[in-house]
Amino acid sequence: MERKAVVLYSGGLDSTTCMAIAGKEGFIPYALSFSYGQRHAYELSVARKNATRSGAVEHMVVEFDLRLMGGSALTADIDVPKGGVGSDIPVTYVPARNTIFLSFAMGWAEVLGATDLFIGVNALDYSGYPDCRPEFIEAYEKMANLATKAGVGGGRPFKIHAPLIAMSKADIIRRGVELGVDYGLTHSCYDPSPEGLSCGLCDSCRLRLKGFAEAGLVDPLDYLVR
Repeated sequence: MERKAVVLYSGGLDSTTCMAIAGKEGFIPYALSFSYGQRHAYELSVARKNATRSGAVEHMVVEFDLRLMGGSALTADIDVPKGGVGSDIPVTYVPARNTIFLSFAMGWAEVLGATDLFIGVNALDYSGYPDCRPEFIEAYEKMANLATKAGVGGGRPFKIHAPLIAMSKADIIRRGVELGVDYGLTHSCYDPSPEGLSCGLCDSCRLRLKGFAEAGLVDPLDYLVR
């Protein structure tokens, strides 16, 4: 029987690895990306270009504008921190972002007749975002099964898969390499140059570079600072 799954896909390292894992587990991936007014809109061009090359059978891009609310260095005129990954929730946190993203994914899944969602959140090598924690995923899954026709209809319940959540960035990269992920087709930087060159200093770049180094591999992307 065909098993469809909606995969949240930013074009980044984690979401691309997550899509490869979904495919390996026998799911047919439907990639869902968002144009939400993000500073690093270059990631969306990468997602548009590479979704099907990365395993998706279909790619949807949903547009809305979180710049109307701001509150984040990714959606407002606030500098992206370049001083290293700290212990506090950084200003690159986008209020309610994963809650919003999963809501769209849940809606599309119902239309597709799917009850499986994949999200590439990570709670080990990450910037401390509260909506990347296992507690959030568990709570959202419970809500999804209370709030939808699919959830209350007696069929298969919604399942949110977060296969990377307890993995180090190095382990994520190793797993992706095993699955044939081409990390040259991904983008992670929060503050790229107009040409899309990664800065090398934001939290996302630092975590990515650290992961490749710990995996004993070389990141195929070019950086302004490496």
